[in-house]
Amino acid sequence: MKSHYEELYATTVRPQLMKELGYSNIMEVPRISKIVVNIGAKDAVSDSKILNSVRETLTMITGQHAVATKAKKSIAGFKLREGMAIGTMVTLRSEKMFHFLEKLINAVLPAVRDFQGVSVKFDGNGNYNLGLKDWMVFPEIDYDKVDGSRGLNITIQTTAKTDAEAYALLKSFGMPFRNKK
Repeated sequence: MKSHYEELYATTVRPQLMKELGYSNIMEVPRISKIVVNIGAKDAVSDSKILNSVRETLTMITGQHAVATKAKKSIAGFKLREGMAIGTMVTLRSEKMFHFLEKLINAVLPAVRDFQGVSVKFDGNGNYNLGLKDWMVFPEIDYDKVDGSRGLNITIQTTAKTDAEAYALLKSFGMPFRNKK
């Protein structure tokens, strides 16, 4: 079953962007290729139970099994050795990606305290990064069962060639950007 946003892209967003960006071929129109959700748990270095808790929470938030991320190099000052698990991540594609995007735009971002809109900064290649300071804004999180509050990073990777195309794509999905200055 297609999600509402998947249907929205096929019927409304793609034709609108095709006309707006002046493309003649439907395959040129930018689309979202994947969404990566990442949580770093620096205190997991001393306690591995924290990492399991974070992994379970990320699995609840995304609806897909989270995997551990490992340190690429040793840093003695942080008591970190190469290969140590220091966080978790999930890569979402197709249907789950659209479900997560819909939840993010319609439920999570409006629940953020003092929300003024998200930044308009892209990475120069048409990809968008969004950081949330607290995962408690997700509806799946039971406040009593979670040991603490953590932040998370959401990366939305698009096939857009420029930041302007990526902005138009995410704006057409209803991403609540702050006004450009």
